Amino acid sequence: MQSPTATEAPIRNSLSLYIHVPFCVKKCAYCDFASSADSGISLELYVDGVIREMELRAELLLGRVAGRTLYLGGGTPSLLPPELVARFITTARERYGLAPDAEITLEANPGTVTPESLAGFRAAGVNRLSLGIQSFDDRMLALLGRVHTAAEARQAVAAARGAGFDNLGIDLIHSLPGQTPNAWREELRQLLELGPEHISAYGLTLEEGTPLHRLGEEGGVSLPDDEVGSLMYGMTAEVLGAAGYEQYEIANFSRPGRRSRHNQVYWQRESCLGFGAAAHSFLRTPPFGRRWHNPLDPATYLRILGTDGVTEEESAVLSRGDAMSESFFLGLRMTDGVDTERFREEFGVAVEEVYGEEIDDLLGAALLQRHGSRLSIPAPLLVLSNQVLVKFV
Repeated sequence: MQSPTATEAPIRNSLSLYIHVPFCVKKCAYCDFASSADSGISLELYVDGVIREMELRAELLLGRVAGRTLYLGGGTPSLLPPELVARFITTARERYGLAPDAEITLEANPGTVTPESLAGFRAAGVNRLSLGIQSFDDRMLALLGRVHTAAEARQAVAAARGAGFDNLGIDLIHSLPGQTPNAWREELRQLLELGPEHISAYGLTLEEGTPLHRLGEEGGVSLPDDEVGSLMYGMTAEVLGAAGYEQYEIANFSRPGRRSRHNQVYWQRESCLGFGAAAHSFLRTPPFGRRWHNPLDPATYLRILGTDGVTEEESAVLSRGDAMSESFFLGLRMTDGVDTERFREEFGVAVEEVYGEEIDDLLGAALLQRHGSRLSIPAPLLVLSNQVLVKFV
């Protein structure tokens, strides 16, 4: 753990902002994120602490910055009253120059929102809502430990539209225990009926330490095999593509012009400051980038913040090789792929001089394609992305 110094500013004088809200009504059975249903910390006290961090961190940045996006993730940020969300947005505008047209996203659980709270979030300045629906099957929702039903999910979408949200994302999970391809196709049908602007469709994994993982170890649940999972993945791209959605990342689809601007920041290695317990940060200085995260436990985070100010855990300055590797294994997650000209500008070397053998092998196996200055994984083969990304780690 170390204290930062006022010696660095985000590259290109712009950055994105992330705020972690580690509170939940109930911890989901599959979730290994930094969140808790019984922290014992009031929402008001936590928000006060995060705003203090935002103010202290702003003093460490040299020069004026321009905030591009703000993302409230969790946990369940929709547990916050709209007036507390408004405090975050106001601080971001005052301290980080958050642009008037910035994308401001709030993650929400359908079981924690009302027409009134959604209207309040919209009035506070949130202009993009990400709803964690996960499934339209009540049996699956119960297995996953979600606190909402399929009917409540639909009601939340209607309420969000009624509150004026015209940029709505929905998260769904496939490859659930016992799920068949036909059942997943039905999930996609119900999803498309709601007409979201953005869709994230992930395959379930049993993360070690979660209740669902323990149940799997005991033989209580089993996931569809890899062949069936791949079939569901391909079906997702097929069904959503036919409905007018573009796949722009391994698990993300959007209407034209409605990609998540914030998420692309991560994959393109742009600067992002994270605030709150367990939040991760990345600045593209010096000169190839630095990563760190905040204390994981909310109580520890607030205690240290109140005594020592901002601190950084596992702070790591990236080498040139680290950054080149990241450019590939993050950039190739996106259908746009890696811009080889940008790579040359940043690192002063052609991609062929660094990864020539790997690129030739992947091109020969048709796992990589070249279009002009871009290298990318063909969209139908993104299901095999791990076989490609591992070459650059």
